[in-house]
Amino acid sequence: MKPVTMYTTAVCPYCIRAKQLLARKGVAGITEIRVDLEPAEREKMMSRTGRRTVPQIYIGDSHVGGFDDLAALEHAGKLDVLLAD
Repeated sequence: MKPVTMYTTAVCPYCIRAKQLLARKGVAGITEIRVDLEPAEREKMMSRTGRRTVPQIYIGDSHVGGFDDLAALEHAGKLDVLLAD
């Protein structure tokens, strides 16, 4: 399974939902970058993704986007393929 990196904050309900969805898919050990604790990481996230909101999710080197994008991949049956090595 490819590594997952997620930019998050502590109080973001969409971050929690994304982590729950990924856990149901068997993803363990998400690398979580808390942009609320490290403001410099938010700047890096915005430079890297072009977006200001969390979560911002990467599977391997692919930028998925936010929770809605992740859920759309799951609904379309494409998430498992993206997660596979």
